[in-house]
Amino acid sequence: MDSTSMSFSNLWLYGDPLSRAVMLLLLLMSLVSWSVLVIRGYHLWRLHQPGQAAMQRFWHCQSFVDGLTVLQQQGSDNPYQRLALEGADAVEHHRLHTSDLHGHLPLTDWLSACLRGSIEDSMEGLNRGLAILASVAATAPFLGLFGTVWGIYQALISISASGQVALDKIAGPVGEALLTTAAGLVVAIPALLGYNALSRANRGVHSKLNRFAHQLHAYFLTGAAPQQRKQTQLREVR
Repeated sequence: MDSTSMSFSNLWLYGDPLSRAVMLLLLLMSLVSWSVLVIRGYHLWRLHQPGQAAMQRFWHCQSFVDGLTVLQQQGSDNPYQRLALEGADAVEHHRLHTSDLHGHLPLTDWLSACLRGSIEDSMEGLNRGLAILASVAATAPFLGLFGTVWGIYQALISISASGQVALDKIAGPVGEALLTTAAGLVVAIPALLGYNALSRANRGVHSKLNRFAHQLHAYFLTGAAPQQRKQTQLREVR
């Protein structure tokens, strides 16, 4: 191993298969975490675009169908639109299936359960990938530390076999091994920061969905929505 320079290229060229496997695994973890950050961040940005303006436009529409059209303009994967559709379908289904078991439930309980289920489904989609970020943030530093310990161990064996114990002969191999720890931190820190940022943004979306669900619940219980639109119209809006 070249003792005059410390670089990842030397670590790859002169490292053993285990050291290379650690570097490849760290690279893979970095690519996966950044992919999750970009995809989830873009999706949250699209949800943030409508913001309060779209919700205000929804409640200022003259009919429920017009409000759905406003929400549909924000994208087909809009959880607010899905929440409104689930609530309307729940009211319609409860009205048409009074003989079923759920027909004996009070409308307010059935509607609350359906709206809550829609919110949980939406949040499950928004939280997808966060477990990957948490795993990368928790394991990457230890993986890098393991690579460093193994690299130093291999370097000391090599130095002992050569019989050269000069400081300039030790600094290169040991320094390159320490680069693995730095690589682990470089992988873990963005994953940790991204996890915290996405979690905070998801909590904001969850609060807005809950607030919208309470408003929809009060609206549907007035009985206005089922008479204002036909089920076929809802399907066309979808």
